[in-house]
Amino acid sequence: MQTEQSQGRAQPPVAAPARRVLVVDDSPLQRRVLELLLRRWGFDVVCADGGAAALTLCAERPPELVISDWMMPGMDGLEFCRAFRALDRSDYGYFILLTSKDEKAHVAQGLDSGADDFLTKPVNPVELRARLNAGERILTMQRELREKNVQIAEALAELQKVYDSIDSDLVEARKLQQSLVRERSHDFGRAQVALTLSPAGRVGGDLVGFFPAGPSHAGLFAIDVSGHGISSALMTARLAGHLSSAVPDQNVALTRGKGGEYTALPPVEVAARMNRLMQQEMEVEHYFTLLLAICDLDRGEVRLVQAGHPHPMLQRADGRIERVGQGGLPIGLIADAGYEEVVVQLAPGDRLLIMSDGMIECPSADGMVGEDGLERMLDGLRGLRGQGLLETLIWQLGEVNPGRDFPDDISAILLEFGG
Repeated sequence: MQTEQSQGRAQPPVAAPARRVLVVDDSPLQRRVLELLLRRWGFDVVCADGGAAALTLCAERPPELVISDWMMPGMDGLEFCRAFRALDRSDYGYFILLTSKDEKAHVAQGLDSGADDFLTKPVNPVELRARLNAGERILTMQRELREKNVQIAEALAELQKVYDSIDSDLVEARKLQQSLVRERSHDFGRAQVALTLSPAGRVGGDLVGFFPAGPSHAGLFAIDVSGHGISSALMTARLAGHLSSAVPDQNVALTRGKGGEYTALPPVEVAARMNRLMQQEMEVEHYFTLLLAICDLDRGEVRLVQAGHPHPMLQRADGRIERVGQGGLPIGLIADAGYEEVVVQLAPGDRLLIMSDGMIECPSADGMVGEDGLERMLDGLRGLRGQGLLETLIWQLGEVNPGRDFPDDISAILLEFGG
């Protein structure tokens, strides 16, 4: 047996329930006249002879519209209006006050009590219908707004679930990224290395590390990928594999001799190689700055390339500070970019600080810390060494930073040469 829907005939729309109107007036005749008009117009009507009785009806089933006389014995219209507004209800009730008063002061008094509209007595049916139409429009908008608010609240709850899930994943990703820096300090005998890495968010685009680079040689690298967040962190994870200390065969800074020993390639050659890698294989929108240094621990000679990374600071044993490097282009920004090698000679007691721009550009009361401000901090910490120096340096940056968090990732390498 075919249904009407299967036969292509649309079902009749479900009629919306009639709006409930409460008429409050101490005059039986006035109540009767208003009730007849309202029922003729399709409203669901209830009546009360005073404010107290009206409040009882409101408690049983709140009306959507109220038409109340102003002058009534006992609780008058203003008192009832204030009590009506004080009721605990989820939706809005539109309140029309009937009055023979037309002075502006009385209108203001009614509005202050919570009335939405006024009608002067005797009531004109055409005007009453128009006032009710206005009230219905407001109630319709209020209902639609309430429904949209419910939808928004449900959407926000779903988004919160998604956010919590992503945040949980990012917490784990932060742990994984921190595990890329497996050793925060290392003693090479004639030199000591200390590292620090602190992303601005859950994960970041900075990476620091070191690797053995042949007999009495060590490689140091500092990377800062453009941007922030997940994509930058994924890029650092991939780059970490290209400078791995655990898998020398994959380290682009090392070459293997015929006897199986690994030695370091010139830093400028490594920078050019990584630039080609970014241009030809990775095909991403990111680029990164790089500071790669190969240290001869016997002679104290450091050969480095500065590809867009901030100038390292060389602090001599007597406290003097020198800025090292010529700048250079970031990796992956321009094809066939050229790079220059810088050679630094360390003496016993000298130390080299390689830092990210998060330190240099840390906000301060004067704008940002800058290289001059960082030099002053480093000069004041001559008595500290290793991790103690890096931790105190970050603490001092936090003291001058007016914000609660650092706006950029913070990373650094400290190489201290003993000779």
